[in-house]
Amino acid sequence: MNTAYKHIGRGAAVLALCLAGTQTTFAQGAAGVPQETKFVLNTILFLVGGFLVMWMAAGFAMLESGMVRSKNVATICLKNIALFSISGLMFWLIGYNLMYGVSEGGYIGTLGWFSHAAHEAENIAKYAATSDWFFQMMFCATAASIVSGTLAERIKLWPFLAFVAILTGILYPIQGAWKWGGGWLQVAGFQDFAGSTLVHSAGGWAALMGAIILGARHGKYTKDGRVTPFPGSSMPLATLGTFILWLGWFGFNGGSQLAMGSLTDASDVARIFANTNNAAAGGVVVAMIVTQIVYKKTDLTMALNGALAGLVSITAEPLTPSLGMAALIGGVGGGLIVLVVPLLDKLKIDDVVGAIPVHLAAGIWGTLAVPLTNPAADIATQALGIIAIGAFMSIASAIVWLALKATVGIRVSEEDEFLGLDQVELGLEAYPEFGQGSQRI
Repeated sequence: MNTAYKHIGRGAAVLALCLAGTQTTFAQGAAGVPQETKFVLNTILFLVGGFLVMWMAAGFAMLESGMVRSKNVATICLKNIALFSISGLMFWLIGYNLMYGVSEGGYIGTLGWFSHAAHEAENIAKYAATSDWFFQMMFCATAASIVSGTLAERIKLWPFLAFVAILTGILYPIQGAWKWGGGWLQVAGFQDFAGSTLVHSAGGWAALMGAIILGARHGKYTKDGRVTPFPGSSMPLATLGTFILWLGWFGFNGGSQLAMGSLTDASDVARIFANTNNAAAGGVVVAMIVTQIVYKKTDLTMALNGALAGLVSITAEPLTPSLGMAALIGGVGGGLIVLVVPLLDKLKIDDVVGAIPVHLAAGIWGTLAVPLTNPAADIATQALGIIAIGAFMSIASAIVWLALKATVGIRVSEEDEFLGLDQVELGLEAYPEFGQGSQRI
């Protein structure tokens, strides 16, 4: 009995110590963890968020592969892995310093490549500098991925990759510096938490200019005004790509909290995750309802793009909305694409995967919606940022596209387009057992 009471007594003492330690930990956490721990947690947030955003590259590749015709699948896969690689190199060589080397209230950063030593001293009290570069580089690659799907099935490989190099090395970093680098839009009070405008609309403007200058796929629009559907190669693949993007978006938005060193930061990241998920769900449901009402059928591709539109819409401000408001903001984005897709067809702007409605239209909506829940934002400043970045990206992208068109050309011939870019540009097929060149054994 005495032994039993001793064990009970010891257990109670240990429990009391644990409870006391927990209270101390939470009291300390309210004010922030020790500096070294904060450094570690912030760095981990950047790294985990970064590799989740990197996983979005796989999502774009699968979504676009499913939405293009089978004769162009291998080419779109190559474009996605190539643009991701080029984005990383260009953001290292010039993009990061151009974006984050800007003076307060300025317009453009400095020239030069990112180096560990040059930036580590600046951020030693916050996070590992390389983790920040890693995280921010993934956003740069995302902007380039938006362009790929829109221009699929008729653009030449190497001119497209040349545009990607300019976009990720120069154009994206310049406009990104205006807000995230501490430039003039930041000073003006423009709010864009994770990039509805700075990433998604920026990529959307570049894609729109490319689509206009490149022209539509042959046979897409008839002379009598009809739109010829070009069904994609694999709806299961497109669905998988959408789920991958949905997953990666938690890193996209959650990582943009940029800190994990306090109870408040951890709570905010959790709130961002939940709001991001609800916005995507709202986008899907509204897109399904609207397509059922308008077309008398529920369209899978609209539902997939509805999820992405919801995600883009909440990206400008994923922290301050309630869960219900997040679903509403995402739902408006999902409904918006159902209206924008036929509008583009009326204008004969051929967007293979629907990236312009998803990233440009929903990005504009999400940025304008920020003042609904964030009192630090006002509609006039939000509109200013949208117009400024839209004008810059449209004009600069158009200049680059026109220069490429006038020099090396950007479009394959009608015959090559008919044969498919896999055969013409790569000399292989994504599905050889089903392709034109297959042989039965």
